[in-house]
Amino acid sequence: MTGAIKEPPPPVHPYYPLGVAIPNYEANCATVPMLLVSLGGMLASVMLLMGTLALRVSPSLTKSKLAVFCWFVLCYFVFNHATVASSQNLFAQLWKEYALSDSRYLTSDPFMLSVENITVFVWGPLSFACAASIVMNSHLRHPLQIIMCMAHLYGVAMYYSTSLVETHFTCLAHSRPEFLYFWVYYVGFNLPWAVVPACLLFDSVNTLRRQLRSLETIRAGLAGFQAHTPLNNANTTSETKKGQ
Repeated sequence: MTGAIKEPPPPVHPYYPLGVAIPNYEANCATVPMLLVSLGGMLASVMLLMGTLALRVSPSLTKSKLAVFCWFVLCYFVFNHATVASSQNLFAQLWKEYALSDSRYLTSDPFMLSVENITVFVWGPLSFACAASIVMNSHLRHPLQIIMCMAHLYGVAMYYSTSLVETHFTCLAHSRPEFLYFWVYYVGFNLPWAVVPACLLFDSVNTLRRQLRSLETIRAGLAGFQAHTPLNNANTTSETKKGQ
């Protein structure tokens, strides 16, 4: 007598690849609109506070510099992979929603852990250093900005490539296939970290190029001025008389 074929149990979570282990997973208790409104309000409050402080320190700060300052403040975040799956605080629920586009954030993937640790301990503080250099009008602004932009571009390239290469060779996708999760969350939400750093990198390189060209022009002018000063002419005349 043949027993009935048992169907596999339904997945206990909605993340891809189906059946991936996510210990202690608890579904979000807040809706997506509630999370988005909370996130928007929180980011707006932080940007308003930091922007106000920046203008008090440097009242002459231009709108473009203020925007770049806010960008670097926004770039710093701390993420706890060990407890996010079972937590219900705002950040945990936001990351669980985003993880529908990349479950590696909930599985403590070695690549994600490595990248985020570097972000927390290196790129995060460097982002604040960039923001401070803008407010203080420091000469270190553009060198720091170039380093930070290269880090962002490299990180985004590695983030996209590792997931897509793994999907190509193993046929295991970390993102749900729906348009919202792949194109809006996975591609769209990370795209600013490729576009904005590329624009800032272009601006920094051009700024340093112009400044170096101006410095070379000034040096050439000083050299020409020194060559025609009366002291040099007198020395030349004296040497000519001694030679006679």
